[in-house]
Amino acid sequence: MIETNLHAPAQPGDGLAAVVALRRLADRLEDAEVERALRTGWSWSQVAEALGVTRQAVHKKHAKRLNARGVAPRRRDGEE
Repeated sequence: MIETNLHAPAQPGDGLAAVVALRRLADRLEDAEVERALRTGWSWSQVAEALGVTRQAVHKKHAKRLNARGVAPRRRDGEE
């Protein structure tokens, strides 16, 4: 078992519910920060590097949603 120095909830279901809530929060935070970065002029490559993923991965995950919101990322080196 991994030591986390955290107090575990009394029931495993409560702990797992917390994990789900944290994942959802992390996803919403990532969505907001990717959008903010692109709106302020960051390229897909810069966003990807900051997240530790490939440009293709971040584009695949966020491009459709951002295009629908009218976010036009900066174009650099042929990026879309």
